[in-house]
Amino acid sequence: MKKILFIGTFLAFHWVVSQQKSSIKIVEGKKIELTSELSKDKVDLYNQDFMKFVAALKDSDKEKIKTLVSDKIKYYMSDDMISKLSGGISFDRKMEIYKSGYQKLYENETYPIIQYKYADDQQNPPRDIINVIFENDGKILGVKPEYAE
Repeated sequence: MKKILFIGTFLAFHWVVSQQKSSIKIVEGKKIELTSELSKDKVDLYNQDFMKFVAALKDSDKEKIKTLVSDKIKYYMSDDMISKLSGGISFDRKMEIYKSGYQKLYENETYPIIQYKYADDQQNPPRDIINVIFENDGKILGVKPEYAE
């Protein structure tokens, strides 16, 4: 009887341990801090490329989008990602440059970044910001809309 109780306890313990759910931690994103402002020429170049990107998003021109993004992320671009990004940017509102600078990313590489705000957003800091990270040649490495709650 003791052996049956021991085996039953042993199996019950393993069953309980195996049924625990793994937890996923959500880490609050850090605010993006920019260093040294970009030159006006670079800002103009990057701004033109981003406006072409926004126009391609609005028209759902996937081929044009792929020509404007970095080769580093072209492989990861899916239709689902493009549609989510299209939903995160309001095409009806005019965008303007809020800040520009450089940001260190993974492996301590520094990339140019421009933060856009909507022209009708008069709050300081703006309620909605779109962070766009570029490669030095103007190709888009990342776009991240951020909305205040």
